[in-house]
Amino acid sequence: MLAGAIILVRLSIPDEPSDGGSNWFVDPSRRRTVQTALDLIPFAGIFFLWFMGAVRARIGEAEDKFIATVFMGSGLLFVATLFGASAAAGSLLATADGSGAGSNEQLSSFGQHFTYSLLTTYSMRMAAVFVFSTSSIGHRLGVLPRWLSLLGYLVALTLLFVTDSIAWSELVFPLWALIVSIHILVAGFHPRPAPAVSS
Repeated sequence: MLAGAIILVRLSIPDEPSDGGSNWFVDPSRRRTVQTALDLIPFAGIFFLWFMGAVRARIGEAEDKFIATVFMGSGLLFVATLFGASAAAGSLLATADGSGAGSNEQLSSFGQHFTYSLLTTYSMRMAAVFVFSTSSIGHRLGVLPRWLSLLGYLVALTLLFVTDSIAWSELVFPLWALIVSIHILVAGFHPRPAPAVSS
């Protein structure tokens, strides 16, 4: 759902207002596409919290308290900033008048920059910390295979340093979450060995 929402927003609203970003106000189909993306976001957030619970259940009692705190905090902050970006985009839609044009060009430009900053800078940075902490816990306790932990570190670096400069790169996060979810589902059908507690 998160990937779908990101794709819909990216297709409808360019990064910069100077790239024709304010034109999406005038196009009813693009406004409907943005509204569809905004309708998906709350469910994506709910399912992400469910995903966090599944990861913690997989980790079990042997989790490192420090990394587990970073894991929980970054996951919750990711959802909060994602919802903030959605609220900002929803406000942009609400400020458009009946003809589909923004009531104030400067306000529209501010709202668009604010929305993209929340999504690509703050939300994705929190996602990077979440991926890094999840991969670290999974590697330490042996609940994630080595290749999946390494993939997580690569995804975290991408989210930390690339998302605000390369469009579409934030899609690596939902893709990573999908791969981890499939691993947890498949591993759930097999007996889990007792995790090694690091001293």
